[in-house]
Amino acid sequence: MSDTVTNSETEDFYKGSQERNFLGHPIGLSICFLTEMWERFSFYGMRTILVLYLVKYHLFSAGDASMIYGAYAGLVYMMPIIGGFMADRYLGSRKAVTFGAILLVAGHGLMGFHGPQSFMDGDMVVRDDFYISLFFLALSLIITGVGFLKANISTIVGALYGKNDPRRDGGFSIFYMGINLGSLISTALVGYVGEVYGWNYGFAIAGIGMFFGLMVFLWGQKYLDGRAEPTNPTILKEKSPIGLNKEWTIYLFGLVMVGASWWFVQHQQLVGQILGVSGFVMIGIILVYAFMNLTKIERDRIIVACFLIAIQSVFWALFEQQAASLTLLADQQFNLNILGMNVLASQVQLLNPLFIVVLAPVMAWLWVALAKGHIEPSTPAKFGIAMLLIGLGYIVFSWGMSLDEGTSKSFIWLVFIYLSLTVAELCLSPVGLSMVTKLSVSKIVGMMMGTWFLFTALGNYVAGWISSLTGSTTHGIDSGQLDIMSVMDVYSTIGYASMGVGVLILVLTPLMKKYMHGVH
Repeated sequence: MSDTVTNSETEDFYKGSQERNFLGHPIGLSICFLTEMWERFSFYGMRTILVLYLVKYHLFSAGDASMIYGAYAGLVYMMPIIGGFMADRYLGSRKAVTFGAILLVAGHGLMGFHGPQSFMDGDMVVRDDFYISLFFLALSLIITGVGFLKANISTIVGALYGKNDPRRDGGFSIFYMGINLGSLISTALVGYVGEVYGWNYGFAIAGIGMFFGLMVFLWGQKYLDGRAEPTNPTILKEKSPIGLNKEWTIYLFGLVMVGASWWFVQHQQLVGQILGVSGFVMIGIILVYAFMNLTKIERDRIIVACFLIAIQSVFWALFEQQAASLTLLADQQFNLNILGMNVLASQVQLLNPLFIVVLAPVMAWLWVALAKGHIEPSTPAKFGIAMLLIGLGYIVFSWGMSLDEGTSKSFIWLVFIYLSLTVAELCLSPVGLSMVTKLSVSKIVGMMMGTWFLFTALGNYVAGWISSLTGSTTHGIDSGQLDIMSVMDVYSTIGYASMGVGVLILVLTPLMKKYMHGVH
């Protein structure tokens, strides 16, 4: 009798999941894993050296370089709201991911052409305007490419699992490990090549990685079993007002997005304003849709998802310091001679993916083991724990820096802050992606995923702004150096703020669990 019940429950759990499996998970997960691994190889490889390149090659101040990075990173995570909508309404995830990957190959390839090095002429920095414009164009191609790829590759992963499949969180954690495996390899390789042999060579290697990602996805589409196709393929063949069919019109629109991104990334303050307004407008649109079209249970779940989507922006504002102020700190303030081996400042960032690769399988196993014992923390509780961990990490890191005078601070404090960032990340990011697919309804899941990345974008932009507060001036001129006292003050402030947010989330967790109606 008990065996019959168990089999029935198992069938219910796996209902809707992809039937073909590989190593205990849907076979399509391996294709998404490899595609995202190479895409993140290119993205994180370029990101690893971006701020150092701006400060050391084009002589931007630490504040200006941080704001450029913040605007770029913000736009990178803003664009998935458009890419997600286009995939939901027209293209389907497969076509959207393919188009995004092509744009990414072009953008990363263009980063390899950086022109002559900037130089000082008295108090003025002389830069080649043509190559600076080319640099911003390359960033814009990457921004738009990520917009079409990022939200939709995650949506494909969600589509491989049934609504109640207990492997879902573990699957997203494995997918997330692929992201960080690509990041680990590229941070070590691109950072080294870029700093030692030339920034253009580092950027070129990132572009080659993205090309591999495109090839993997084109080859592996057959293993998705049609779960990433357009919901209405015939609509793509209809003519648009400009005379092209709708599919090619969308691709042309993508190129228009490249042009818009080129302009916006050069007007960083405006990016922050747009992100703040558009994020809450999207939340409003989703809630209006929920109240007008969904059942009470579906609506309650959407409300919880919207709250968690919005609050996660605080996490990313702290997390993304690693590509801005933390990298500049490693370059300027820390002893990077580790056991007789000189580590480059850009390579310090590999601590995060290294910890991810080591800890992600452990966390994936832990969530499943705790779930079997009915003691797994709920999704909101995991968010609260993440905010407490990352906040505490910055507080302790700031205190640790105060113990070491001069510019040879102990590397152990960098290890500590990156470990704090990583454990917090594993509690929030893969769980958050899974949460969006579980609490959403199928008609707007792409839009919900895009909104997740929109608030991630806001957090990334704020990260650049926070980093800009740590810059110093020399004789009234902004420099590429950081002010260590400002760094410690800023880090302590954001640490305490994050812990406050964590406490708020944990206090609200029982109410959110009620509104989730059995979804964990």
